[in-house]
Amino acid sequence: MDKYYSITELTREFGVSTRTLRFYEDEGLIHPERRGRTRLFRAADRRLIQEILRGRRIGFTIAEIREIIQVYKEPPGEMGQLKLLMKRVDEKRDELRQKRKDIEDTLAELDHVEEACLTRLAEIGVGT
Repeated sequence: MDKYYSITELTREFGVSTRTLRFYEDEGLIHPERRGRTRLFRAADRRLIQEILRGRRIGFTIAEIREIIQVYKEPPGEMGQLKLLMKRVDEKRDELRQKRKDIEDTLAELDHVEEACLTRLAEIGVGT
């Protein structure tokens, strides 16, 4: 017999709101079984929620996550999904490296501005 999880169990386990899980359902990322107004999540839904949350933590958009999930469901299946995931990871890594470079450049510029201010204050005889 299949093990089912309630929405309350999953929200507690993953530290997310019921609204978050309903959003993922509305976006077509998960497909819990319905019994009346009650949502029953299978182990596969639980694993998908885990992967969705991992994707969100590393900065993937809902659209990117949907694409990765969809590739798994269609040929070439898992192989295609893994290749797409590796491509998306490389893109995310490049994006983060660029952001880090931009931050480092901005910090260096702020250091230059601060140094120029200190030099000018010393020139006009104002102590800091």
